[in-house]
Amino acid sequence: MFTGIVEAVGEVSEARPMAEGIRLRIATRLAPDLAAGDSVAVNGICLTAVRCDSAAFEAEASPQTLRVTALGSLAAGAAVNLERPLTPASRLGGHFVLGHVDGVGRIDEIRPEAEFRRVGVRYPAALRQWLVPKGSVAVDGISLTIASLSDDGFEVQIVPYTWSETRLHAASVGDPVNIECDIIGKHVVRALEVVRGRDAGGEP
Repeated sequence: MFTGIVEAVGEVSEARPMAEGIRLRIATRLAPDLAAGDSVAVNGICLTAVRCDSAAFEAEASPQTLRVTALGSLAAGAAVNLERPLTPASRLGGHFVLGHVDGVGRIDEIRPEAEFRRVGVRYPAALRQWLVPKGSVAVDGISLTIASLSDDGFEVQIVPYTWSETRLHAASVGDPVNIECDIIGKHVVRALEVVRGRDAGGEP
């Protein structure tokens, strides 16, 4: 489990196709503190480090991960947001992020507001039920608050620190982004679906 507070921006040094997946080598200052088997959120996607050295770690993405995320678009030289998982003593600075992406959106606007940035994101229709005005959302693994919401898009306000210390400063309109909706909202929606199913005589 993660918090959506990005620890470092790494760089993809290699993206090597496998038989049905992809193997990434990511250079990062976090590498000396990682070991094989550790979880790492890469642009909001929970991956397992399979090989580590003092300069980088390697992780593999399965066909399913490539189908439901924007990971397959990464190439050598791409910047990625990185976060290690929570420990029992961690402060929860963002919100609970599982690293299980719900869908891929696209940046459709980036505009300055004084020293801040306003970023618009188009999202898949299937995510609409889980998004709430002023609620939390993870975009490429960054914990953000929804400033405005429409039927097919939302906007987030980016503070200068987040802009400079994540890969957002290198983002462009049209870029794909991984979206994970707030786990609490998803549980509420699912519980209501189950209750309504029972009320209607359906299977719980």
